[in-house]
Amino acid sequence: MRQGLGDRISAKRRCIAILKIIIAIVIALPVGVLVGYIIRKNFAEKTIGSAEQLAKNMILDAENKSQTIKKEITLEAKEEAHRLRSDAEREIRERRAEVQRSEKRLIQKEESVDRKIENLEKKEESITRKEQKITEKEHELDGFLEKQREELERISGYTADEAKQLLLSNVEKDVRYEASLMIKDIESKAKEEADKRAKEIITGAIQRCAADHVAETTVSVVPLPNDEMKGRIIGREGRNIRAIETLTGIDLIIDDTPEAVILSGFDPVRREVARLALEKLIVDGRIHPARIEEMVEKAQREVNAIIKEEGESATFAVGIHNLHPELIRLLGRLRYRTSYGQNVLKHSIEVAHLAGLMAGELGLDVKLAKRAGLLHDIGKAVDHEVEGTHVDIGIDLLRKYKESEAVINGMAAHHGDYEPKSMEAVLIAAADALSAARPGARRETLDSYIKRLQKLEEIANTTPGVASSFAIQAGREIRIMAKPDEVSDDAIAFLAREISKKIESELEYPGQIKVNVIRETRATEYAK
Repeated sequence: MRQGLGDRISAKRRCIAILKIIIAIVIALPVGVLVGYIIRKNFAEKTIGSAEQLAKNMILDAENKSQTIKKEITLEAKEEAHRLRSDAEREIRERRAEVQRSEKRLIQKEESVDRKIENLEKKEESITRKEQKITEKEHELDGFLEKQREELERISGYTADEAKQLLLSNVEKDVRYEASLMIKDIESKAKEEADKRAKEIITGAIQRCAADHVAETTVSVVPLPNDEMKGRIIGREGRNIRAIETLTGIDLIIDDTPEAVILSGFDPVRREVARLALEKLIVDGRIHPARIEEMVEKAQREVNAIIKEEGESATFAVGIHNLHPELIRLLGRLRYRTSYGQNVLKHSIEVAHLAGLMAGELGLDVKLAKRAGLLHDIGKAVDHEVEGTHVDIGIDLLRKYKESEAVINGMAAHHGDYEPKSMEAVLIAAADALSAARPGARRETLDSYIKRLQKLEEIANTTPGVASSFAIQAGREIRIMAKPDEVSDDAIAFLAREISKKIESELEYPGQIKVNVIRETRATEYAK
């Protein structure tokens, strides 16, 4: 009990001590704050006083400096204003002097213009007087000429119109005679100067690119090992031959021709496919519809490969690049196309070489001439499939595959259907005519050949002044006998020109035709 009571008394004591400490702290805290406030206030008042004094001193220094700077700036401004005023006055004096000089020059020019005007007025008056005198003299001259005309009419016995007509008639005769002599002289000189050069260019071009031409028609002949093969090709109830004709579009002619089958069709590519397929079937020996279909597909692939290879070879041979692949394929198709027995692909290559050689000799664009020459018959590759002339088809094809207008015009003008717009286009037409007209290049049927010769002689015989005519040199030349009593020696040049123009307008022919007009001169006397 005693121990617990002692503990409670000591605890109370500790609490009383803690309360005393807290009371002391609470009392000391306001006292400390008040003392601190009093101390800070005294210190702040001292600091503020010194700061105000410092600020006043700075303000006074700034005012003094600003007054000094103000005075300096004012002085500089006055000096600058004085300098500007001086410059302005000097410039004004110079401007005034310049204006005075300009005024003097203007016054001098005005005086000069006034003097010129006075001179012009004087000259005008003089010219007016001269015109009056000339007019008077013209009237006098007209009267004198009228009298002279009347006197001449009286002396000659002709009126003015009759004399004029007589004079024109005599002048016309003289002019025709002189024109005939001039034509002969010009033609002889032109031939002397041009024929040699032209022959050298053309002959050299032909010699440098001579080519062999394969004569093909619309039929192909396939040789057979024996006549028994014909029956196998026909098949049971004709099923084999029907399968071949259906798949290729080519007619098979199996007749009495020994050991041969004839393939007939206008499409040369299809005919070549049929020929290759039939040859493969003959070698294989198994001929039935399924095998026929397989061989036709294989032959078609081979022909397409040959067409592509031939087109690329043609462009390589001519030296033309960057052609559209479809144009190359169409060029390859020309390998199987012929015109009058002339292979069109080889003809195109020859035309390209000829045109390029002539363009090189004349200093023209060789690449353009070769490109247009190679493509000039491109329309013939599809003329069995597309309606229209090969020229119009070719124009559409070249425009479709983005060829230049110069190449298109060179191709379009090679038969005269369109007007040539460049010298290269003229060379294409000339090269085409040279390649087609070369002896042996083309074949003509006998009937068309005879009709052309008859038409040529008919054109000459129907011309006034012609006694007879003879077509010679396979229609390349015509010799005409003129009537000596109707055509003079001076007029035969006009007659030859007239007949050549009629031949050009009325007859179609490859190359050119030479027109020779011959007049016989006879002198007859009698010895008595």
